[in-house]
Amino acid sequence: MLALATPGLPLHFVLPLASAVVYVVAALFLKRAAEAGVGAWRSTRVCNSFAAVLFTPLWLLGGHLPDATMWWQPAVVAFLFLLGQLLTMLALRCGDVSITTPVLGLKIILVAVFIAALLPERLAAGLWLAVVLSSAGIGLLQFSRPPSVSKVGANILLAGLAAAAYALFDVLVQKWVPAWGAGRFLPLMMGFAALYSLPFGWTRPGTDAASSKHATIPLLAGAACLAVQAIMFVSSIAIYHQAAVANVLYSSRGLWSVLAVWLVGHWFGNRERHHGARILLWRFLGTILLMISIMIVLRGTRP
Repeated sequence: MLALATPGLPLHFVLPLASAVVYVVAALFLKRAAEAGVGAWRSTRVCNSFAAVLFTPLWLLGGHLPDATMWWQPAVVAFLFLLGQLLTMLALRCGDVSITTPVLGLKIILVAVFIAALLPERLAAGLWLAVVLSSAGIGLLQFSRPPSVSKVGANILLAGLAAAAYALFDVLVQKWVPAWGAGRFLPLMMGFAALYSLPFGWTRPGTDAASSKHATIPLLAGAACLAVQAIMFVSSIAIYHQAAVANVLYSSRGLWSVLAVWLVGHWFGNRERHHGARILLWRFLGTILLMISIMIVLRGTRP
């Protein structure tokens, strides 16, 4: 297996960072689809169908199939993945990308807690510092929300619950994959998620379907981007067993979401850039803390 993705930069750093950027693109597309009338249930079904197909080639990574008594493991993590995804879709539907995405970063500290509780390992002090700084940065991003926005509380609650589901998902992937191998566990897990979501989003004519013809492109583009970033991020955890490090790096999506909304959000029909300079300042202060936490990980965990 390749040890380096770029000169001096390990692949388990590159994959979470790249997936963070692709995630923001996916969120912008899916937010556009939601505003065009596509429901969270239908978005979830389409996204998981894409992911199941794109995860299939990971079978080539190898592994083995345990006996049937262990097949509940990919089934459980698939449910957590589905739950986190559905809650994320609902959060995007009722709130800003530049609020929902940073709130999802709360899973950093939840991953650290779950690792301490479920895995026989201790986290380095530097990584805990990165976790605290990342969480503080996310708090500043949330403090920057405009007071006029409705359903902000629901948005934060939904994104926070999604973060908890994703955090437990990450830790259980790290815990259970060694018995299977990434090439067996991950495709089966995503197959279960796609199977669970098959009943989602079948609407009566004239409701979600009527408006979705204007949202087909952003929905499909968002689903494809979400699947690609999921492959990069989950594979990093499954192969390198560094869930805490991966999540701190992945938290950079809070930074990219603020920058993307401000610089290119209008390309997606996004109106968050008009919230004002004061809100933008708070959000950038939050991103500074996120970047400091990322640098701590990059400096403290490299060989």
